[in-house]
Order: sequence, then structure tokens, then C-alpha cells
Amino acid sequence: MRTLLAAAILIGVLAGSAHAVTYDEKLATCLACHGEKGISETSEVPSLAGMPGDFTLIQLFLFRQNTRKIEIMNDLAKDMTDDDLRKFSEYFAKLAPPKATEAADPAIAARAQAVIAKNHCGSCHNPDFSGREQMPRLAAQRVDYLLKALRDYKTAKRPGYDATMDEVIRAVSDADIVDLSHYLARMR
Repeated sequence: MRTLLAAAILIGVLAGSAHAVTYDEKLATCLACHGEKGISETSEVPSLAGMPGDFTLIQLFLFRQNTRKIEIMNDLAKDMTDDDLRKFSEYFAKLAPPKATEAADPAIAARAQAVIAKNHCGSCHNPDFSGREQMPRLAAQRVDYLLKALRDYKTAKRPGYDATMDEVIRAVSDADIVDLSHYLARMR
């Protein structure tokens, strides 16, 4: 429902306006899906609060170029300038990241930690999964979004800007993806 509302807002802003869409108008559309404080309550939509600016910048660029395909994001980003991309990236990077409210199941956490150690996930995403540079923050991200993103990488539906994630995720089973998503969503 929220996604439909956001889509309606976006269409109204982009199509019904005779003037150029302002930063504030675009930001309102972003927040409709990604949450008022950048913490999403919308299924399969990531929380962007506290996301490294470089990561968000690259994702917006991929949306603008239609390399990464999500229709609402492609429409929103298509007319953004490089300065717009930086401004949005900086905005979300400055917001306080989400915090996990419940603990991970200990058995699932142990299995996820084994997958993390085997694949050196903490090397790129940081040991606390806070993300850095062009690597996203995964700690306390929505579990449904993590499942979708990891599965999309595994099936090559989601392009990366380099092959690292494609190479790492290829050997990870779906059961491991479920465990990782559960554990990462509950990291404090």
C-alpha cells in the first residue's frame, strides 16, 4: 500500500507539475517509501538511514543509468544531476541508522557467523556490518530486504558495479541466505 502511495506521489510530482521537481519534492517521495527518518517500514524497501554516502551515490547512479532496474527508482533518478545524487547520498548518510530491537536466534546466529567467517563478509562490510565507502550497512537492515537483495545478487538479477559480490554469493546456499538475513537484521 505504501509503495502504491509513493508511486502515486511520484507520478503526480513528475507528471502533474509544469515546473522542475525540487529537491524537497523528490526527498518527500524518497521518504514515503524509505521511511520518514530513512528507516523503512515498507516490505522489501531498504532503510537508507546511516548508509555510507558512497554506496547510496553509486546506487542512485545505477538507477539513473537504468543499469539497476526498479521502475520507481529509475523514474525518480532519471533527471537527477550529479549534484542531486550527492545531496541525497549525503542526506541519508547523516541520519541515525536503524537499531535492532530483538536478538537473533542463537542457533541461526551461529550458522550465520560460520557463513560470514567462511566468506569474509566482515572484510568489506566491516566486522560490525556498519558498511563503509561503497559497501552497504547491513546491520539492522530489514530482513525481507536482505533476503531479496541477497537472492537477487545470487540469481544475477541485481547488477553490481564490480564482480566481488557476484563471486562471493554464488557459493552461498539459500538456507545460508535465510540465516544471514535473520542474523544481520538483528545485529545490534
